[in-house]
Amino acid sequence: MTPLVTIVIPVYNVEKFIERCLRSVVNQTYKNIECILVNDVTPDASMEVAEAFIQKNPEFNFIVFDQSTNQGLSMARNAGIDRAKGKYIYFLDSDDEITNYAIDHLVKMAEETNAEMVLGQSVCINEEENWKRNYFPVSSKKDILEGNKEIVRNFVKGQYPVMACDKLVRMDFLMKHKLYFVKDLFSQDVLWSFQSMLKFEKIAFLREDTYLYYFHGASIIHNRGEKHFGNWITIASYMDKAYSEEKDSYKKKMILEYLIDFKASTLQMNWKGQKNEALWKKSYKAYNQMKSLSIIDYFSSDYSLKIKKQDLFHRLPLFIGYPFFRWRFDR
Repeated sequence: MTPLVTIVIPVYNVEKFIERCLRSVVNQTYKNIECILVNDVTPDASMEVAEAFIQKNPEFNFIVFDQSTNQGLSMARNAGIDRAKGKYIYFLDSDDEITNYAIDHLVKMAEETNAEMVLGQSVCINEEENWKRNYFPVSSKKDILEGNKEIVRNFVKGQYPVMACDKLVRMDFLMKHKLYFVKDLFSQDVLWSFQSMLKFEKIAFLREDTYLYYFHGASIIHNRGEKHFGNWITIASYMDKAYSEEKDSYKKKMILEYLIDFKASTLQMNWKGQKNEALWKKSYKAYNQMKSLSIIDYFSSDYSLKIKKQDLFHRLPLFIGYPFFRWRFDR
């Protein structure tokens, strides 16, 4: 018996892409699928295009849910979670698509391994510049990771991507740990994946291209502003809280390493995105209130030289930290 899979697709301002996305779902070789479209009060013709496509494919199990107000991607995904009836759930962005064997092969691996999550490989496509590449690689040497500490280490070391899409996740696992997306976060994938990896006991990697991620002018990754920088502060505060609450010494070390790297990388992206001194300083000051390495940690082999440098460079007094950052960034 093939288990039911719920595919959740939030819909907002994607009238150019939604039909391509839905066609990839209908063309799946795996047939026991329900597809929940969450209309996040899109102002364009996305839902008209979607409804016309649904009418042409009456045999497919499409479910449309209309949000009463626009609430953003996080809440649209949560609405899908609340309405999902599948054994597994899979998030698909409405401007992307999946390969026709994606769900079939992901489910097969999930059933064979009893993994809580199975992750495929993503192909990133820029049609305007005519290139394809893998921006979100799975670098883990193992196909199956067992035990939470091993999963945490692989996540922190960047051995698998943080994006929420292209991950087939067991619904009982999500419900047991109440792993919903946080409202109003634009970089919600990072936090959701961070919180999930703290709970996983077994995950598996499918070494096949399953997800086609399209870069274009409307992509969130290209449109970062003040709200995103504020989101990064919020995400870092969740990580800081997770560190404080964690009892296991090894996982505490891993969380702190990830937090330090997250602060450093988002300060870089902050400046690249806006080159706004006031916004950068706001993030820097907020980050300085969070957990950093201790003096003992600097003399310990537990942390790499890279992490020690990141921590030191971003905990200097602001009047030194800002010009030092600019000097390092501009050289």
